[in-house]
Amino acid sequence: MAWNGDAGWTRTGHRRQGRVWGRTNCTVNGESCACQTGDCFAKLDCEFSGAVPATLVEFNLAGGVNGMQTFYDISLVDGYNLPVGIEHIPSDNTSFVPPNLTNAACVATAGWLYDSSPTGTYYSNETYPIPLEKKETNDMLSKWCPWRNLAFPPQKPSDGIYPYPDDNIQRPSFSPCKSACATTGTDRDCCIGKYHDPNICKPSIYSTNVKAVCPDAYSFAFDDRSSTFIVPKGGGWEVIWCPAGRSTDILNQLSAQMYELASGGQLSELSMRRLGNVSFVNARKEYACGVSAGASLYCRLLMLFAASWLALIMA
Repeated sequence: MAWNGDAGWTRTGHRRQGRVWGRTNCTVNGESCACQTGDCFAKLDCEFSGAVPATLVEFNLAGGVNGMQTFYDISLVDGYNLPVGIEHIPSDNTSFVPPNLTNAACVATAGWLYDSSPTGTYYSNETYPIPLEKKETNDMLSKWCPWRNLAFPPQKPSDGIYPYPDDNIQRPSFSPCKSACATTGTDRDCCIGKYHDPNICKPSIYSTNVKAVCPDAYSFAFDDRSSTFIVPKGGGWEVIWCPAGRSTDILNQLSAQMYELASGGQLSELSMRRLGNVSFVNARKEYACGVSAGASLYCRLLMLFAASWLALIMA
């Protein structure tokens, strides 16, 4: 799917599984479309995954137990080219799910970042504040991508002066960021060969930086346990490119409620009250796979589905 011109929206066909990404700086000529990032072999209508780097949104709309759950994520496994947000459009059977459990965002481009705040309502509503990443600044976002991962690094001066290290060279206002796998192509960074094992393949500097700027995003192949959203099947989904705001931190901060929703398909009255309590949402929790009871349970649940979901997103 593609459009050329002013910002707008489009609809996909009836599919249960798939991924969505944005293409940038495209030149369209008839049925051809050559793009700087996310390119589809110069075709207007994509038949394959886009070229890296590209921010991905991935869906399995009929997964889990008896196909009655939706799995989705924001993935930077293929690199980063655009900020993105996901908003759930509830159906009758999912209208009870608060937006602060579903509406994720990754904003890792300088200039798009709002002032630091532990919660916000710009992806939600006044009733259910969404937990946000609160440490990054626009200046930090301009530097999070490791130098060697820059898709279009600035050229060194031609006057014989070579600053060292490379990071002392003025970066462009924005350059898409390649993943560790796309940068090195090694088995270690791509989690293939003998490294195709979550106990062996570990996050790179790129992956660590991704989790700092976009806590809810996939950062490398075996990042399932802190990056996958599981909600009851139903409703629709809106993918928003270049949302201003801050990245969400839902899976860390609200892991107990995410487990309750994923395991039972419902939420208790206590959880609903807590999800509307800004003090509770703000309160520091353990990381999604830390030691808290809810976090550990959610992680174990994710591990049950990780193999099939990983096969889908790496296909």
